[in-house]
Amino acid sequence: MNAATASPRVRRARQAGSRPTETERKNAAAALQRALDRRDNGGSTGH
Repeated sequence: MNAATASPRVRRARQAGSRPTETERKNAAAALQRALDRRDNGGSTGH
């Protein structure tokens, strides 16, 4: 029952009835990688 109730929540959070396109996935992956790179490359001079 938990899986049945959790599934609509995931769909609603994404706010898209269809799955993301290949371009959207690549853009999201690139944005995530940039965020991780900024965090990892911080150090004394970084943000």
